[in-house]
Amino acid sequence: MDARPIIDLRGDWAAPPTADMRRAMASAEVGDDITGEDPTVNRLEAMAAEVLGKEAGLFVPSGSMGNLVAILALAPWGSEVLAGDQSHIAGAEQGGAAVVGGRSIRTLSNASMGQFDPAAIRAAIREDDIHYPRTGLLCLENTQNQCGGVPLDAATMTEQTATARELGIPVHLDGSRIWNAAAALGVPETDLTAHCTTVQACLSKGLAAPVGSVLVGPAETIAAARRHRKLLGGGMRQAGVLAAAGILALTDMRAGLAADHRRARRIAEAIVTVPGVAVNLETVRTNLVYASLGPDLDGGRIAAAMARDGVRISAWTSGMRFALHYAVDDDGVDRAIAAFEAAVGHGAGVAA
Repeated sequence: MDARPIIDLRGDWAAPPTADMRRAMASAEVGDDITGEDPTVNRLEAMAAEVLGKEAGLFVPSGSMGNLVAILALAPWGSEVLAGDQSHIAGAEQGGAAVVGGRSIRTLSNASMGQFDPAAIRAAIREDDIHYPRTGLLCLENTQNQCGGVPLDAATMTEQTATARELGIPVHLDGSRIWNAAAALGVPETDLTAHCTTVQACLSKGLAAPVGSVLVGPAETIAAARRHRKLLGGGMRQAGVLAAAGILALTDMRAGLAADHRRARRIAEAIVTVPGVAVNLETVRTNLVYASLGPDLDGGRIAAAMARDGVRISAWTSGMRFALHYAVDDDGVDRAIAAFEAAVGHGAGVAA
């Protein structure tokens, strides 16, 4: 095992809290968040709402909970939620909208760059027919994780929400990495959130907060979401200890995301030259790099060999993902590339 510090590229959630965050957490002013008395949580919620252009905010333990309480607050019970077939909401949240909320999910095909065909959105919205559930909500994702971390620009967001706005259907944005989208496009977050009713944004993906996401939207919707948060066990007491790190995530960490994007591109351009490795460089615009592997390579074996060299990645038999964050500098990128090339070159990744 390499004696040097581990390079953890399994997810941007692997970024540890900064020294400033740890100090802020230790000295945070706290109170009972369930009764709205924690001043640090209140400050974080107000700050997040302002940055994302909404009226009110809610601090939640996770992005999955933020998405779920938004769905519960916006989509009537028994209604149908439209979401991408490659979306986190549809594929990686244990079907919470249906299991917990009684809202079914109908998937729309995500194109290679993450967007929907606008005509498909219109076609998926149900007519008022007693046989079918009513369409209660449209969910978008930005950046689009499973499509390579692609950012959807303001024009695309306007186009994607147009039919829902026309028909009075609310729109929820899973903006777990909305910060990366804004950084990649060089625009304020509000350019990308303007036409969305609610936005969930992670503080623990890329921004280094140890825990938490924020949900923002209209005050009435956020009040309803707060009740759902309590129902799901997400009500916390002296949560200012966590919110203090979230505040610094917003004030200190967003400016460094462009460097993560640059380093992700370096990895993508290096590994795509390896025989049997395919990377769609067009989609590598933020901090995520997805690679597909040919039949002669095995992602699990490559990952195991890289781990022995002190580099961790996410992998499955036919592919892998590298997720960049502030804790991986240029030297870390060099180590990751070298570990990958060594694993493949030494035959460690050869499929059984």
